[in-house]
Amino acid sequence: MAAKSEIYLELVELSGHVVAKGAWSATLRADCLYQSAHLVKPGRRCRLLQGTWEITPLTPLALSSSAADTPSRGHAFAAIKANSSVVTWGVAALLTEGVVQVCGNHRAFAAIKANGSVVTWGDAAYGGNSSAVAPLLTEGVVQVCGHVSAFAAIKANGSVVTWGYDDFGGNSSEVAALLTGVVQECGNQRAFAAIKANGSVVTWGDASFGGNSSEVAPLLTEGVVQVCGNDFVFAAIKANGSVVTWGYDDFGGSSSAVAPLLTEGVVKVCGNQRVFAAIKANGSVVTWGEAAYCGNSSEVAALLTEGVVQVCGYDFTFAAIKANGSVVTWGDASFGGNSSEVAPLLTEGVVQVCGNHRVFAAIKANGSVVTWGDAAFGGNSSEVAAFLTEGAVQVY
Repeated sequence: MAAKSEIYLELVELSGHVVAKGAWSATLRADCLYQSAHLVKPGRRCRLLQGTWEITPLTPLALSSSAADTPSRGHAFAAIKANSSVVTWGVAALLTEGVVQVCGNHRAFAAIKANGSVVTWGDAAYGGNSSAVAPLLTEGVVQVCGHVSAFAAIKANGSVVTWGYDDFGGNSSEVAALLTGVVQECGNQRAFAAIKANGSVVTWGDASFGGNSSEVAPLLTEGVVQVCGNDFVFAAIKANGSVVTWGYDDFGGSSSAVAPLLTEGVVKVCGNQRVFAAIKANGSVVTWGEAAYCGNSSEVAALLTEGVVQVCGYDFTFAAIKANGSVVTWGDASFGGNSSEVAPLLTEGVVQVCGNHRVFAAIKANGSVVTWGDAAFGGNSSEVAAFLTEGAVQVY
């Protein structure tokens, strides 16, 4: 039995084999778990998940334990897939081979296999149990999209199968007749939006979260090429570069304040919890939504007038990469919105930015990694700095 200052964990690979187990000091970080896994699986890369939340080497064990959706035995579990490509827990017999995509929501997973079938596991109410639609998931699935509590799968024939929490999009019966010829799906917290081959959009789920798009329906009958969702709202880019928004007004559903800037030239839209940022063809950025969540980018506006090629948004912050490899950040300073402490490292050479709830990590062209934001969430990578000076090709 682990002492109060210790946490008991088991590392279990996909086959069900226990890789390591024991009690670790609650003051340690999760790199000790990675070390244990690597001792058993030398030369293998691995990722650790707890539910749908990824544990990084810098994650405090105390935090990982408190965040876990623990099984009935009361332990915190992390699962390692032996071939390093996917990390899962449970339904091992169906996931030992042939998985080509895994999608997760807050409490469940859905995996597409090479034969087009889907395997689900996790909290039944959140889509972990797909038995109600199982006959429709035995073949032909090409994409699965998940939000907080439901899943939607596109099949090769353009039809859509949904399951999970009914009121939040798990039940699409009201729009079933319209869900033919679907080529893309997007979800926010409680609704889905599907783009059809003819450029029209179909929405379902919680009406106030964008599940009802009737107010902008005439603008969604043709020409839509991309749909992006934040937690409460959807934004659609049309072929002419204009943007249509719907959902909670204060959180980006109303883009009237910046409407003249969104009539043409938009090539990409990115959202965080309550804000959108749009990149235009001229490299400028337009933001709208709740100001406290960085919907107001006026403090860095001069840096966002040209040259932006990518925007990454999480919770309260955004980070933009410019064509010269520099990075511009805005939003809550403690969550990565202020990158001044690492500014000299972000003036050139950045090729990718990745974020979690409170931190950003940037990969540079030389393979080094720069981090900033909440130290407890990985914003301070000093403990592994020696491993991040070169050779990094992707950050999760």
